[in-house]
Amino acid sequence: MRESDTSYKAMNSGSAGFRLCGCLLIACLALAVVLGWLTIRIVPPGYVAVVSTFGHVDAPSLEAGVNFCNPFATTVLFSTKTSLLEQTNHVPTKEGVTVELDLALLYHVQADKANDIYRNIGENFVDVVMQPELASAVRGLTSEYDASALYTSGRAEMQEKLQTWLTTVLEAKGIAVESVLLKGVVLPQLLKDSIEQKAQAQQEAARMQYVLQKEKQEAERKKIEAGGIAEFQRVVSQGISSEMLMWKGIETTAEIAKSSNAKIVLIGNSKDSLPLILGDSMGQQPAYTQPAASPALPPTASP
Repeated sequence: MRESDTSYKAMNSGSAGFRLCGCLLIACLALAVVLGWLTIRIVPPGYVAVVSTFGHVDAPSLEAGVNFCNPFATTVLFSTKTSLLEQTNHVPTKEGVTVELDLALLYHVQADKANDIYRNIGENFVDVVMQPELASAVRGLTSEYDASALYTSGRAEMQEKLQTWLTTVLEAKGIAVESVLLKGVVLPQLLKDSIEQKAQAQQEAARMQYVLQKEKQEAERKKIEAGGIAEFQRVVSQGISSEMLMWKGIETTAEIAKSSNAKIVLIGNSKDSLPLILGDSMGQQPAYTQPAASPALPPTASP
């Protein structure tokens, strides 16, 4: 009995040790699987991952795709895509007028500077750096321009200067500026009314300038027309003499005298006087008349 009990105990002891070894092996395999899984980092497209192990930032950052790192490390994602930052500012102009200016900033994080951004600024770099820098740059630039420049040709110049300023400041921190846009300008009502009145005055001045130009052209046209008429009269007067008029009068009298109609001819007593011929109707106007230089002779019937 004792030998059988001893052999039974030995078998139980060996079985327990085997089970313990099996459990340890399974635990080790499970731990290895877990640790192996923890070393895998999948970074989505358009991002980089900054690796931090126990407070130390590892270099380089992880690119998009499957990566392996320390299982105890933590990763922070930074987007390298084009991002939009919108901001509304109440800024003073050169005249001291406060206007509301809406801005849009397009930017992206430089992939090779992600570690520096995380180390020196942190994940909230937009609120910490970009918002204050944008507001400061806008306020500094608008104070150099009149309010009218915000909605005229000065707008493009201001955008260019603003982009140059922000590029210089932000690129040193690892942020690339793509574009700066002035989206909208809200002017005070008093300034709006003044601008509208000025525009109306300019339009009225332009209209009056047009009217004046038109009147000048019309006056010039009339002047040319009057000169033409005067020249015509001068040429005609040079071609007409008293002898010609006398001859035309005689021809007309001869033609009328040939008519079979009854008529009355009044003959003047001067060589320059032409006959006055009256037909059947005394109310009719003579074909050709010329005032007599002296009282007319008594009327006589023509042959």
